[in-house]
Amino acid sequence: MLSLVCVSLVIICASIFFSVQTVQYIGRVWILFTLKALKVICGIGWNIKGVENIPDTPFIMVSNHQSPWESFFLQTLFLPTSSIMKREILIIPFFGWAISRLKPISINRKLKVESLRKVIEIGGQRIREGFAVLIFPEGTREKPEDGIGRFANSCGVLASNEKVPIIPICHNSGKYWLNKSFNKKSGDIDVRIGMPIFGSDPKQLTEEAHAWIVKTYTKIN
Repeated sequence: MLSLVCVSLVIICASIFFSVQTVQYIGRVWILFTLKALKVICGIGWNIKGVENIPDTPFIMVSNHQSPWESFFLQTLFLPTSSIMKREILIIPFFGWAISRLKPISINRKLKVESLRKVIEIGGQRIREGFAVLIFPEGTREKPEDGIGRFANSCGVLASNEKVPIIPICHNSGKYWLNKSFNKKSGDIDVRIGMPIFGSDPKQLTEEAHAWIVKTYTKIN
């Protein structure tokens, strides 16, 4: 908790003087340090395959959602990255204030149409600024035993509009980092990064990303 407050203060202060990418790099160092510490303390590591599929230019990062682990880890794969998150997070003292300096896309989940419009509009702006955009199309975290939920179409619309690829990512973090629980189970989280998915049909793009993640999840779960 103390380290979170400290890094939050560093990010807030650094954002006054440095670029978002530099400030996100500070966050990346802290995230990886924390996750490696958890590996020592709780025995939760990770195996990742497909890093070579991540392009050097902006893209849509699409992942299944099971625990807080991927919310942190996936932001370290490309800098800068803009994540979609609940607007309530941004008012959390220190942590939320720091997150707000990293150019996230905050939404009100109760207003689905407005949220979709905001993701498309601001997400497009972020991509044109050189960001990757991280989207969890299931919207909420799914239990590992429930598999992969339905995907909202925002990732396909954004990829189609901005003519950038979707990079599908699949993991099983929920098996070890239990959602809404302090309990952790030792083991290595499997992370798989798929090849870029290109296209002009938003629905087809979303369906292809969903199909790849579903198929990959059956292999690693």
